[in-house]
Amino acid sequence: MKDPTSKTPGVRTNAGDSTGAADAPLLQVSGLSKAYRLGQRRLPVLDDLSLAVNAGELVVIMGPSGSGKSTLLNCLSGIDVADAGVVSLAGEAVDYATEAQRTRLRRERIGLVFQFFNLVPTLSVRENVLLPLLIRGAVSPADRARVEALLVRIGMESRGDHLPSQLSGGEMQLTSIARALIHGPELLLADEPTGNVNPRIAEGILETLASAASGEGAAVLMVTHSPEHAAWADRVCFLKDGRIQARLEQGRQRHRVAPIHQQLVSLGI
Repeated sequence: MKDPTSKTPGVRTNAGDSTGAADAPLLQVSGLSKAYRLGQRRLPVLDDLSLAVNAGELVVIMGPSGSGKSTLLNCLSGIDVADAGVVSLAGEAVDYATEAQRTRLRRERIGLVFQFFNLVPTLSVRENVLLPLLIRGAVSPADRARVEALLVRIGMESRGDHLPSQLSGGEMQLTSIARALIHGPELLLADEPTGNVNPRIAEGILETLASAASGEGAAVLMVTHSPEHAAWADRVCFLKDGRIQARLEQGRQRHRVAPIHQQLVSLGI
């Protein structure tokens, strides 16, 4: 796979896309564009966007409301389909041609964490976490043991039999993260995972996402509006006008928040 700063025929690549790592990035996005139509008007959201995330890296996307942060995650996961551009995972271009292929991608290679949880209300915590494996086919004793280990990891081992309606918002988000991790995804996409939880739960969520990167080797891409939460990242990317306008090497320095604030101000975000 080419270095993220190299040119691909027919695709323009934004300058400064390289992560600086020696290894090729697990996620490589080149020339991604997406627009919507409102009557006769074309509303561009993503414009020739390029991005790279290494395995084992936690990268944060920040930007103003309506800048395309959620659209980016949706296009990467196949929930939505970009108008142009190339997305590669582990050096292999992702084929978004059919809904079946996009569904398989989410089941096998990508984990999704939504801001509003998307749990099945009639299933228990344990069943919600196990659901991706149940959909895939037969569930082994090792799969069930992984569920129990994940519940312990997120501090939800005593809540496994509870329904979502019996949980707090933070507990529902922790459950959704365990569900996203159950199949060992290469890429984890998290859309405002700390947006509706208290500070204690938010810290647990950030620790879990950071562990998924450093401990399990996933590439983690997280959207947040919070500079304090963005400070947990290896790198912060600032999205505006459909493109990554700036990047800040953060190095997971959790108390180094001022440079993030400064970059937001300088970009008018």
